[in-house]
Amino acid sequence: MQQENTYELVSALFIKLLALVYFVAFASLSGQIIALIGQDGILPVTELLEYATDQFGWKRFLAYPTIFWISAGDTALTAATWLGCAFSVLLFINYKTRFSLVVLYLLYLSLFHASQTFLNFQWDYLLIEAGFLAIFLTPNSRIIIFLYRWLLFRLRFMSGLSKIVSNDPGWAGLSALTVYFETQPLPHIGAWYAHQLPEWILILATAATLVIELAVPFMMFMSRKYRFIAAWITIIMQLLIIITSNHNWFNILTLILCLFLFDDKAIRRALPVSLSNWLLDQKQLSSITSLLRLPSYVFASIILVTSSIQIWEMASGIRMTGNSGRVLDYIQRWSLANPYHVFPTVNQQRIELIIEGTADGRTWLPYTFKYKPGELNKPLTVVIPHQPRLDWMVWFVPLNPIFENWFESFLFTLLDNSPSVTALLEHNPFPNTPPVAIRVQAFEYRFTNFDEHEVSGNWWKSRYLGPFDPLPLVTR
Repeated sequence: MQQENTYELVSALFIKLLALVYFVAFASLSGQIIALIGQDGILPVTELLEYATDQFGWKRFLAYPTIFWISAGDTALTAATWLGCAFSVLLFINYKTRFSLVVLYLLYLSLFHASQTFLNFQWDYLLIEAGFLAIFLTPNSRIIIFLYRWLLFRLRFMSGLSKIVSNDPGWAGLSALTVYFETQPLPHIGAWYAHQLPEWILILATAATLVIELAVPFMMFMSRKYRFIAAWITIIMQLLIIITSNHNWFNILTLILCLFLFDDKAIRRALPVSLSNWLLDQKQLSSITSLLRLPSYVFASIILVTSSIQIWEMASGIRMTGNSGRVLDYIQRWSLANPYHVFPTVNQQRIELIIEGTADGRTWLPYTFKYKPGELNKPLTVVIPHQPRLDWMVWFVPLNPIFENWFESFLFTLLDNSPSVTALLEHNPFPNTPPVAIRVQAFEYRFTNFDEHEVSGNWWKSRYLGPFDPLPLVTR
């Protein structure tokens, strides 16, 4: 059992930890899903399904694989998140392991498509892909263990590759981390302190990030010694990200994937004997039946070919077109293989949008968010492993016009005083009567330094940029 080429303990521990990540992901969504895509939400899923029916006909089931074709009401959406929590618990306690894994994959895939832009993030891809592979995982399944290493390789290497091909001046000039901590979506207190580090340290850290993402992943396929080195470098980097960034459970899941760079002998040394024995006694992953062995090899071939094409597309800048491109798109619809590109560009400026409403056209009152920066002295809180989707998405709006559609819909829900949407806010200045108009003001936010914070107590300093164009004012 302590041989270097066994993965029974690794697999058992991975399934337990995957169950916890699934639980967190579904629980985080449960309090937000109605506001995001419910009947009175920002982007109602019923409208998406109607559009898909008109555009694709019967192919809508291929274009949007989701259980919400059966029912897309608020009750169904909420039930899906709570079912996800329930099956996560069942997975953790070793009840119908493979069945639970199939259900969890289908539930999260369904929510992923239904939620549109709100779940279109790399941690969502990563969870779906990791969850799908787990359906076929056995301690002796070398191909699945290899695919997990391949998944971790792609996540790390493609993140580095995307920084190179983007020609971003921050990464090219090694200045990315001199601004990243300040301009990332939801900084916590660790980001403020990291931003105060000497510039030369942040420049070295930027260079180290590129080396780690581009070179270290290749060590994941080398001998045992080098796999371990790659694992520990990756683990240290993920821990550093956690203490400086609010990236929900993304880095936690990445840490869990590192398990497949170790083996049972190494894991036994790190775990108490009682815990190791308990995990092995669970026998969560029985040998895969002959009925499932063939599909596992088929899916492995699809994943390897598709993901290799994705790396080629990123490196070359050439997208597959025609029938090949359509096949690739349909495969990606099931998230069997996904492109990854963590922060390929770094913003040089942080623009915060302040939303205000008025009941009389004269007095304007601000809406405040629970997590995103607002008041200059607002605490920089750690929200890991929760993912506040609305707060996160507002950060993108000034960066690209493609985000203005959902943002305008959000503003109209504020005009309607939608209870589910305003519940996601820290403060709704119009709890009883809806406002007659909404305006959006743009500010540049910068971190204060030690001296400025000591004098003012503020974590931020701001500069007014003017009304946010093209949505400075919204009325009915």
